[in-house]
Amino acid sequence: MSNKAMKININGQSFTVDADPNMPLLWALRDMLQLTGTKYGCGAGLCGACTIHVDGEPARACLTSLKQVADKAVTTIEGLEFEQLKQAWAQHNVPQCGFCQAGQLMSAAALLAKHPKPADAQIDEAMSGNICRCGTYTRIKSAIKATTGGYQASHSAAASMEVEA
Repeated sequence: MSNKAMKININGQSFTVDADPNMPLLWALRDMLQLTGTKYGCGAGLCGACTIHVDGEPARACLTSLKQVADKAVTTIEGLEFEQLKQAWAQHNVPQCGFCQAGQLMSAAALLAKHPKPADAQIDEAMSGNICRCGTYTRIKSAIKATTGGYQASHSAAASMEVEA
């Protein structure tokens, strides 16, 4: 398929990308827009390293095409505004190698947006698609439980700025 100029909304900014509409969003984020916080892990949607939010819902950027996010609001780790969760992450010493952290934080934020005080089973279910090679799962759960919610996922497709990539 040939390239097409497409507008996508990332972290409240409108970007125009000239790419194949079937291109995975992950490659546009990392290679075209230089938003490298979203990581490539497995390329099959199994590890969670590339988790982003599309209209407030967690999605895998490696499996989400550009055409699937047209007219939708995408939030990456660079646009995640949830300081309480980030502080809990640091206080509970969650990061080790750090590779999975962006995806872990994005999944945790989506969980807390729906369930401000999640039960253990809800945490386990929401985080089950995120793999941590360092095995910090108990610290991840502790950080989530220490966060009292209050996160409002962005559902706005309104752009504050237009950028061409």
